[in-house]
Amino acid sequence: MYQLVDPRLELNYSLKAVQKVSQLAYNCLSRDSKSRPTMDEIVKVLTPLQDLNDLAILSYHSRLSQQGKRKKKSEGAQQHTNVSSKSIRDSPLNTGKQRYR
Repeated sequence: MYQLVDPRLELNYSLKAVQKVSQLAYNCLSRDSKSRPTMDEIVKVLTPLQDLNDLAILSYHSRLSQQGKRKKKSEGAQQHTNVSSKSIRDSPLNTGKQRYR
């Protein structure tokens, strides 16, 4: 799913929104024009997505944390951490400094 999103967003997007927009785009591509959503339906799907806050960066850090825990268990006493150098607090969404390109 990460491959569908513009890399310039740097994980500052909602995973649920990507899934819903992907499904909506798929529905819009229906061969049968009567099966395609109307613009009203599209707006109804897209509008609430602006408020989603399940950021991909949070999911990414969670996955790294889980991978690190698995490595610790499998490698005994060696400590391995998979931590990004970029803090979640430094994210443009959390600092109020969103980047628009």
